[in-house]
Amino acid sequence: MNTTLLNNNNVMPMLGFGVFQVTDQNEAKQAVIDAIEQGYRLIDTAASYGNERAVGEALQEVNVPREELFITTKLWVEDTGYEATKQAIKDSLERLQLDYLDLYLIHQPYGDIFGSWRAMNEAKDAGMIKSIGVSNFSIAQLTNLAEFTGIKPEINQIEVNPFNQNTEAVEYFQEYGVKVEAWAPFAEGKNGLFTNPTLKAIAEKHDKSIAQVVLHWLVQRNIVVVAKSTKIERMLQNLDVLDFELTKEEMEEIKSLDTNTSQFFSHEDPEMIKWMAHRHVEK
Repeated sequence: MNTTLLNNNNVMPMLGFGVFQVTDQNEAKQAVIDAIEQGYRLIDTAASYGNERAVGEALQEVNVPREELFITTKLWVEDTGYEATKQAIKDSLERLQLDYLDLYLIHQPYGDIFGSWRAMNEAKDAGMIKSIGVSNFSIAQLTNLAEFTGIKPEINQIEVNPFNQNTEAVEYFQEYGVKVEAWAPFAEGKNGLFTNPTLKAIAEKHDKSIAQVVLHWLVQRNIVVVAKSTKIERMLQNLDVLDFELTKEEMEEIKSLDTNTSQFFSHEDPEMIKWMAHRHVEK
């Protein structure tokens, strides 16, 4: 498994398994068990996914030492603020049945993120969290948090896929010393990703699937990536992406697919911000 060093020298796998939208608890538990048994060590969940308990149950059943696993979860908007975040961290640890988290992220750039950041740093100092970061933060939002607290996030998890490559943001964060992690690498199949002629031609040259090409394209850009599947054969395929290299020309061909537009929604949309501000999640 390829790994990368975060800016606090913690080691993180480059390929991870996510459980977003796996709402059935039994399915989520089995998916995590299967993923770990197939070789995944990075497991990505969130309080807002509603499946931390299922992930925790799965972690208790797998025969893999805790120190070999890298477990990520995230703070939801309604729990931002110093005191609320301290409690949210404890609650996530309890649901996951863990003594510590490998990575804890502020899920969205809204609410009292400064209070949350202070609580997260205290939890890190106390050994409850090894690394802290953010998710869905823009260049300005991340820089604001880092410069006014003096503490850079270890990672920013953002949307990166062939149709929304986030090139400027990726380059900025990497130069600034913050690792980038991609969510929705396949854009959930939008824009016909799995039948795209450009990606299909590249995949055929390397005797790989389009999904494998996309995952390798991200790793080749030094981006950590989280993918999801409940099918074991797909889990294995999504791990088998490190035995080939994309040429400069192929990277340019994929670059040409960029629309520079989110395939889901804008984090600057006031209506979306209002919705998140009032969304309560059952954890």
